[in-house]
Amino acid sequence: MISIEKTGKTVDDAVAAALEEFNATKDQVDVEVLEESKNSLFGIFGGRLAKVRVTMKQVPEEKTSAPIGANEAVKIISGTEEESALDMVKVSGSSEEADMAAKEFLKNIFAAMKIDVVMEKFFNKEEGSTVFKLHGPGMGVLIGKHGQTLDSLQYLTNLVANKHSEDRVRIIVDVEDYRERRKETLVKLAQRLAEKVKRTGEKVVLEPMNPYERKLIHMTLQNDPKVTTYSEGEEPYRKAVIDLK
Repeated sequence: MISIEKTGKTVDDAVAAALEEFNATKDQVDVEVLEESKNSLFGIFGGRLAKVRVTMKQVPEEKTSAPIGANEAVKIISGTEEESALDMVKVSGSSEEADMAAKEFLKNIFAAMKIDVVMEKFFNKEEGSTVFKLHGPGMGVLIGKHGQTLDSLQYLTNLVANKHSEDRVRIIVDVEDYRERRKETLVKLAQRLAEKVKRTGEKVVLEPMNPYERKLIHMTLQNDPKVTTYSEGEEPYRKAVIDLK
């Protein structure tokens, strides 16, 4: 089981911070209050933050991952619902070996974490990438804060897969459609912050993001006649900036 400790002005604040990091709901965790908060004297002396330990609940053992066969058909994700629902292809050759290596790597990770995960494998025809969609209870632990854990898992999976292929392959790892939800969130955020820049005349610097998310910010606002976007800083703390033209 995976636990984290958090502090906050109140127990509820500390629990909320832990739930955000796990990307989980309260019924998916156990909460242990380590310290109650204490008000300071005159707002200066003796104050104390609340401290909690939050643990992801154990996944029932009877649930098992759905096996993915080596020569299975792979569902195509493409631009239309009709193609997504009907078209089927098979991955062969070195790309199949890479996919199998990626699948085995992910299975070993989940086994080490003692969590049960159902994996679906798709082929994204537009991007030429294999997509592993992961489902199951308590998946927030695989996402992490702002998807940082998921990005790290995807990076390692790509390293493993490309060691088994002569041509470069791209593996996308997604959990409960998190990446699509994150994309929608970032698009709305970019649009909202662009309006703020126009209204105030002051630039906005976003939080550090990975290259894909920064590119999404740039693409969302590239046709806006009043604002421009650029990136600044060094990885992994590089940030997107929205400013007036």
